Amino acid sequence: MKAFGWNMLLALAWLVLSGTYTLSNLFGGMILSYVVLAYLVRDVASFGTYFGKGPKMLNFVLFFIWDLVKSNARVAYDVLTPTHLMKPAVIAVPLDIKSDAGITVLSNLITVTPGSLALDVSTDRKVLFVHLMYFEDEQMHIAEVKKLEAMVMEILE
Repeated sequence: MKAFGWNMLLALAWLVLSGTYTLSNLFGGMILSYVVLAYLVRDVASFGTYFGKGPKMLNFVLFFIWDLVKSNARVAYDVLTPTHLMKPAVIAVPLDIKSDAGITVLSNLITVTPGSLALDVSTDRKVLFVHLMYFEDEQMHIAEVKKLEAMVMEILE
């Protein structure tokens, strides 16, 4: 977490020194400071794991954007056509993730995706109950959630 703090501090310094207060300039400052920190402190042990997460984060963002596009297209098609293809169901997904932060992030990502909603977590935090608008095969849906869970665990741990 120390590396992320330095990254943000340098990005904010870039924003202030450039004098252009835009989101794109902040994003550019974050990328620039990430590269500078990766070059300068690559040998520091506490910073090493932070720089290994950059490609994983990019992979996760691209995966999730693609998942959002697919889900939006499916819901839009169902809304715009006269036939309704909905087959709602609730499934129980076993969880491997243990931290409260990880469960919260996973639940929010599922809820943000159109056609799915994280309903509840069991009291022992081993099962996540998910409502689906388009139920096809329970094992397929569980595998999709498990893939998302694995990516969240890679990034957070």
